[in-house]
Amino acid sequence: MPEGHTIHRLARDQARDLQGRGVEATAGQARFAEGAERLHGQVLLGTEAWGKHLFHEYDSGDVLHVHLGLIGKFFRRTAEPRPEPTPTTRLRLAGDEVAWDLIGPMTCRLVSPDEQAAVVAKLGPDPLRRDADPERMWAKLQRSSKPIGLLMMEQDVVAGVGNVYRSEILNIVGVDPRRPGRQVTRDEFDAIWAEAVRQLKLGVKRNRIVTMAPEDLPRPLNRLRRGEGRYAYKQEACGRCQTVLDVYPLAGRTTWSCPTCQPA
Repeated sequence: MPEGHTIHRLARDQARDLQGRGVEATAGQARFAEGAERLHGQVLLGTEAWGKHLFHEYDSGDVLHVHLGLIGKFFRRTAEPRPEPTPTTRLRLAGDEVAWDLIGPMTCRLVSPDEQAAVVAKLGPDPLRRDADPERMWAKLQRSSKPIGLLMMEQDVVAGVGNVYRSEILNIVGVDPRRPGRQVTRDEFDAIWAEAVRQLKLGVKRNRIVTMAPEDLPRPLNRLRRGEGRYAYKQEACGRCQTVLDVYPLAGRTTWSCPTCQPA
């Protein structure tokens, strides 16, 4: 599932391509044909990301709410002539030069601003947002005996962090994912939050997840192979100390941690 940096990058790029003009909206699937017809010709006023949720605000008051889920993707189309949407295209939003095709999302619907606010109200603080309040996350950790590695995956605790980032952040900070949330110290929490902000910002800038410091990379950034540039996630040995990683499930999700850098 795409993590928060991907959604913030999409919000930024789609605003650049489509904001301030009437969009041409079409659908290759009947399930959103009515929604596309309603959006067609509306002016995109702005885009907003909150965790893994993407919102488009239009001049009619309609809000497009998209959650990509496990298989959803956006594709940016620039080639001319532009091919017709395929039967798998839930929605195409096009401007004069660029089109964005949405394929396979978990959620694609038109909502009111009040409904958007209700979605956001259920989410935890998003490290990429300027209005994020980390104290909300800290308060939930202090009340929970769940493992910190599980809490970081719960979107009502912190929005936008997924399996890759939680594994990498906890490795960098040196906290075992199995540690109960209430046993995380304030200093450790501050380090976790700061690292989440730093890593997600890098993810937006690079449009990929590379968490290693430059001196730890196995090769230059622009030559990294798929899956390289990470300390723990889907690795055999810790990228910091080369200890063989522990691999175990947490709430059904495979987790990687280093017994040396993240002692129990």
